[in-house]
Amino acid sequence: IARRREERDAAITWADRMLAMAETEPNRLIQLLAEFAYADVPLTAPFVEEFYARLQSQGPAMAFVQTWVEQKLLEQGVTATELSEAAGRTAAANQISIANSIGSLRFIGIMDWRNFVESLSVVEQTLREDPAGMHAGQDFATRDRYRHAIEDMAKGNTHSESAVAREAIALAQAAAARLGSSDRSAHVGYYLIDRGRPTLERAVGCRLTWKMLASRASPPLRLALYLGPVLLLTALATAVVLSPFGGIRLGDWRDYFFTITGIIGASALAVTLVNLMVTLVLPPRALPRLDFSQGIPAMHRSMVIVPTLLSGLQEIDDLLEALEIRYLGNRDPNLFFALLTDFHDAPEQTMPDDDALLAHARAAVETLNATYREDRPGIFYLFHRPRLWNPYERVWMGYERKRGKLEQFNAWLRGGAQTAFSDIVGDVSTLGSIKYVITLDTDTQLPRDAARTLIGNLAHPLNRPVYDADRGRVVEGYAILQPRASISLTSASQSRFSKLFAGDSGIDPYTREISDVYQDIFGEGSFVGKGIYDVDAFRQAVDGRFPENLILSHDLLESGYARSALVTDVDLIEAHPASYAMEASRRHRWIRGDWQLAGWLLPRVPGAPVADGANGSKTGRQPNPRVMTARVPDTDGLDLRKGGIATLRNS
Repeated sequence: IARRREERDAAITWADRMLAMAETEPNRLIQLLAEFAYADVPLTAPFVEEFYARLQSQGPAMAFVQTWVEQKLLEQGVTATELSEAAGRTAAANQISIANSIGSLRFIGIMDWRNFVESLSVVEQTLREDPAGMHAGQDFATRDRYRHAIEDMAKGNTHSESAVAREAIALAQAAAARLGSSDRSAHVGYYLIDRGRPTLERAVGCRLTWKMLASRASPPLRLALYLGPVLLLTALATAVVLSPFGGIRLGDWRDYFFTITGIIGASALAVTLVNLMVTLVLPPRALPRLDFSQGIPAMHRSMVIVPTLLSGLQEIDDLLEALEIRYLGNRDPNLFFALLTDFHDAPEQTMPDDDALLAHARAAVETLNATYREDRPGIFYLFHRPRLWNPYERVWMGYERKRGKLEQFNAWLRGGAQTAFSDIVGDVSTLGSIKYVITLDTDTQLPRDAARTLIGNLAHPLNRPVYDADRGRVVEGYAILQPRASISLTSASQSRFSKLFAGDSGIDPYTREISDVYQDIFGEGSFVGKGIYDVDAFRQAVDGRFPENLILSHDLLESGYARSALVTDVDLIEAHPASYAMEASRRHRWIRGDWQLAGWLLPRVPGAPVADGANGSKTGRQPNPRVMTARVPDTDGLDLRKGGIATLRNS
């Protein structure tokens, strides 16, 4: 097509020059024809057609030019008519060829290549014999990860990929016959990406690389491999910084001051460098996932909850609007949505505007259920708690604030704590079958289908929590999954402060799985209060674990017992503080919580202060002095004798 266009343009150029010469200087037309002949322009069909079309309108004036062109064509053994017919046949053939090419491209575009490849894969057909019956129900990324694991083991090995897959199935079938098909070791993935992989590698004689050996290191060794370079780089950087001052001389207070500040500054650099090295060496540790894109099964029925406070009519309307948006992006017959509410702290059990706020919240939830009744009845719920007197805070407040709210809600789902909530809106007949709960903050958005994705992760057999009663915690799998949290576009641009400190905002369209140092090294992440948890395993791990009026930063502490993982390819969206004062307040709460956790990990001595923040207060008030002083005998503290069980024992 481009060549035809070029040839037509050349014909137009020569024809226009000849026409202009014939009008202005006819005597020099013969010289221009000589120039045309000397240029030896190829007389192709597009050129001749366009050239003739422009010259024929001039009549006899251009007759000798056309005669010359016809003579040149005869020398080539063809006439203008034959040349035009041949060009027409070529154009028709090109049109058919291009149409076939475009049709093929369309077919390639609409073809589901994942199903096509899997239908022809011998390895995939072998893995579908999984005795746990879970392989075919996984999403494509997980199945593809299994196939790549087999491919890696077959490289440089005498066993073929199909033989490795057959051996993995044999190991899973043996485990199913011995322990039952519901055991995690009866799933073929246990031998491909989990703790059973060394068994499979020995069975097929796989040779391990140094990267694989480093990733198989035991947890204590992995901790040493991580902290060792950090300490070494810190010491080297500190020595380099202090070398102009004659090195480290702990003589007076100035030496101590510069040494300590140098260590702090150097440690920040060392941690950053080691984290960068880890992310370059270790690939992202993505969690396997079941495919719930077509719907959440009834056996994995879940609820999205937002623990919050009732503070005003407009705030209640905003809460219900946000809950409606979360539902519209995550519609599913087995997914429900609820607000878990308290009133603000007060000097009295009831305040004059309490009834109006609660009535407005009830009416708003009922209106929302009526709006979407055609979808299904009973989508939205309200669970409200009354104020209780707290003798340590000396105020009427919700029991244990957010931690207590979640604890009582979990107990209510399993038939307990029936008096914890004074007002409940919604049909509660089916809520006893809720298996997973997604908890969000007030300003946290739940993107489209994020709920199904998280539930698919937690429902996978390799992620299901395994509780060890002797150790008092989850030892395999996870009871909590923590997605990534990104900054919303609107909050990132709401003030000069947020523009400076929010960083990248929104969801990165190019990156899904990312590296997280602690998840990649230790296989665990940190729970920050926004994620999904298994109700039964969560209760088993943390119920009754913590004393009242002591826990401020409960999220990280709960994940230590219930075991948490970071889901790096799922994003939640939250708002960034709009001002420095809001950011400072938030960091103040975090620092108080970290100080409390440090005290939780170490035994306390008699008379030493315990962490402040009685009853999980986040208001910044000082707790009652009776909480600040530990009046207990020497045996008080953390009982670490049973494999890390941390239980506070009273005097």
